Amino acid sequence: MYITRSLEQTILKRLNTSEKGIVLYGARQVGKTTLVEKIIERLGYQAFKIDGDQTRYVDVISSRNWDKIKSLVGKHKLLFIDEAQRIPEIGINLKIILDNMSDLKVIVTGSSALNLASEIAEPLTGRVWTYKLYPVSQLELAQQSSWEEEKDKLEERLRFGTYPEMFSYESDKDREEYVRGIADQYLYKDILQVAGLKNAGKIHNILKLLAFQIGAQVSMNELGSSLDMSKETVGKYIELLEKSFIIFRLGGFSRNLRKEVVKKPKFYFYDLGVRNVFADNFNYLTNRNDVGQLWENFLIVERLKSLAYTEQYASRYFWRTYTGAEVDYVEEKNGQLSGYEIKWQKDKSRNLGLWQGYYPASKGLVVNKNNYREFLSVDL
Repeated sequence: MYITRSLEQTILKRLNTSEKGIVLYGARQVGKTTLVEKIIERLGYQAFKIDGDQTRYVDVISSRNWDKIKSLVGKHKLLFIDEAQRIPEIGINLKIILDNMSDLKVIVTGSSALNLASEIAEPLTGRVWTYKLYPVSQLELAQQSSWEEEKDKLEERLRFGTYPEMFSYESDKDREEYVRGIADQYLYKDILQVAGLKNAGKIHNILKLLAFQIGAQVSMNELGSSLDMSKETVGKYIELLEKSFIIFRLGGFSRNLRKEVVKKPKFYFYDLGVRNVFADNFNYLTNRNDVGQLWENFLIVERLKSLAYTEQYASRYFWRTYTGAEVDYVEEKNGQLSGYEIKWQKDKSRNLGLWQGYYPASKGLVVNKNNYREFLSVDL
């Protein structure tokens, strides 16, 4: 089942109105190739595809030799380079292509920002539009069906996540097997190969610990002690996991350092199915004690997707004081501060009153199952 992705129209518009290339980031299996192929189909262009996971054509596209590259591309109207992080010197070679073939449309995808982001940053400044593709969002699913239907399937989303292929499976057994395969076969691939690491054991252990700390502040020192690693090594691995689009962090918000806690970040998973692999828990919600953690992770990552796909920019935090008052999610957008308490069922929060006592001009809202649609529609 193909699910129309929010970025489809955005990228089509860029390709039709700009000579810049397109760089599309996202984890493996998140649907980047399918999206680009759908865009190529919509454009009706004769496209030339190079797969960075295969050796064919890679020598030419990384050669810095304009004549060889031009001969390879030929009369094609669009060049699609998939998994470009695996091609040596991809940044400077893309610069050569974009500078010499203004009538050629170029789309590049990468499942890791480990090397690709740094390689393209300088040579491609001002030459590309950059986007991130995430696991399928609630907005995308609701447009395919309806918000009412999606609300009925919340439990499934919290248990198995929203990787695109997930929607082709009808049984829980198949869904669990699929997402376990994602975690085992794909997520580590770039970290191990691109970053030059020899085994996934330590990465797996870090993710397992983080899976149980959703919504809690994480100490690098404590993680290091638990894993017999230095905090510097833990920090390095976590950075690799962030650049591979497996986890992301929220920092603490503060305008009064004497009362507010900011040093320890919180971490969330881009996909809850992947999180549940490392927690080793796919039970029904009535049989588990982490529903609040799942719901918090779900809403924060869905808000992130909504902001990204509507091209709205916001700074994102959590808020906590030394006395224990806490607001799950804080956003600063267009000069407006907003604090959100995320509750699975409740509709009241004492902490929001304390938050607005500190920041009287801010907005405050409890987000639960009854009003989460508005929260994800990013109009708040």
